[in-house]
Amino acid sequence: MKRYVALLRGINVSGKNKIAMAELKKGFTELGYLEVSTYLNSGNVAFSSIEEQENIAGRIEKMIKDKFEWDIPVFVISQEELRDIVNHAPTWWGTEDKAVYDNLIFMLPPLSYERLYKELGTPKAELENVFPYKNSVFWSFDRTHYQKTNWWSKTASTGISEGITIRTANTVKKIMNL
Repeated sequence: MKRYVALLRGINVSGKNKIAMAELKKGFTELGYLEVSTYLNSGNVAFSSIEEQENIAGRIEKMIKDKFEWDIPVFVISQEELRDIVNHAPTWWGTEDKAVYDNLIFMLPPLSYERLYKELGTPKAELENVFPYKNSVFWSFDRTHYQKTNWWSKTASTGISEGITIRTANTVKKIMNL
C-alpha cells in the first residue's frame, strides 16, 4: 500500500468548478482508495492505494467527469516523491519571510520545464526566483510587486495554464504529511 496525493487543477476557484470536499472524498472511496483525506477546499486529496501510480490520475479524472460533470486535470504524486521534492527546495523557498510568496508549480505530463520556461519567459531576477526539480518548479516572488513579475499573469493566461497546478509552500508542507 502506497500513500499518494492528488492535486486537482482549478476546482472551487472564484465559484467555478465547484466540488464539495465531502463528495470528492466519497468519490475517491468509491474508487477503492483508502484513508482518504482532503485539505482545504482547493482539491488536495491524500489517499492510499495498491494501484500503480500511472493509472490513478485517469481514473480520478473519469470519476470527476462522471460524478460532477467537470473535465478537471489531476496530478498524482506519491507522498514519498513529494517529500523528495521538498527536500530539494532551494534555501530561498518556504521561509518565514512574509514579504515573499512561495509556490510550487507541478507540471502535468507531458509538460516539460523547457516548454514551461519557453511559454512563461525569463523570470525578473529582482522580483522572482525559480528552480526546477523533477516535475515541479519552486517559484517565489515579492508579494508587494507580484503584478510586475514576469510569471504571475502568464501562469493563468498562457496556453501553458492547463498543464500546471500550483500550491503554496504551506499547503505543500501540509499535504506532504496527510
